[in-house]
Amino acid sequence: MDPSRIREKIGRFRILVIGRANAGKTTILQRVCNTQDSPEIYNRAGTKVGYELMYFQRGEHNIENEMVFKSSPGFVFHDSRGFEAGGESEFNMVKAFITCRSKETEITNQLHVIWYCIPMDEASRSFTAGENKFFSECDTGTIPVIILFTKFDAFYDVAFKQLRDNGTPRKDATTLAPKHAEELFANGPQLKFLNGLPRPPKCHVCLPDMDKDGADCRLLIERTVGILDNEVLVQLFVSTQQTNLELCMEYGIKR
Repeated sequence: MDPSRIREKIGRFRILVIGRANAGKTTILQRVCNTQDSPEIYNRAGTKVGYELMYFQRGEHNIENEMVFKSSPGFVFHDSRGFEAGGESEFNMVKAFITCRSKETEITNQLHVIWYCIPMDEASRSFTAGENKFFSECDTGTIPVIILFTKFDAFYDVAFKQLRDNGTPRKDATTLAPKHAEELFANGPQLKFLNGLPRPPKCHVCLPDMDKDGADCRLLIERTVGILDNEVLVQLFVSTQQTNLELCMEYGIKR
């Protein structure tokens, strides 16, 4: 089916973004949508209720509300604040939201993917009880989940120190730290623990330096495409994203 007809029929690609405070969620969404602007917030009836900064400064939050960037109106994001300090009420809210969206008969109202953000800065490197609970108890049905390990560049310090401890010269250790960090993480306790839980994610992606100019989120786009098992949703997602033109060419999409 032609992508323009898919967008006309389905409308928008819908993503639930879960993560703790300061997990870098907004920054990643801005990269995906190729903008530095804040998203506009709409309620389920389609009425604008504000902009992200003003909205959260007032302390308001409703998972049903839709976050939309003017640069990429084909994406709809729903935000969950994560499950800090036990967060039983927030967990139940997220679980109910996922269940409700799973029962929607119209594909345009369904939830298409979940991005779960976990920051890798030093203070947050281990999984919280809330994250353990989500991947143990929350049945997302056919909705795939990807973990986004945000602020992954903070893990470079761990890799750098290990390289230096093993005698690698400082200059070489600085160059090798990013690749070594990925190797350490791939064989580290975090992924082993995560994959041992009853409901592990479909996959994960490590996202360093998202706050820097020229940040690259193409791997997130590719991983998201890779876990979608509905060809129509694949075409919708690929034609909506703006950061990976090679992917558009691969799928033969003309804007």
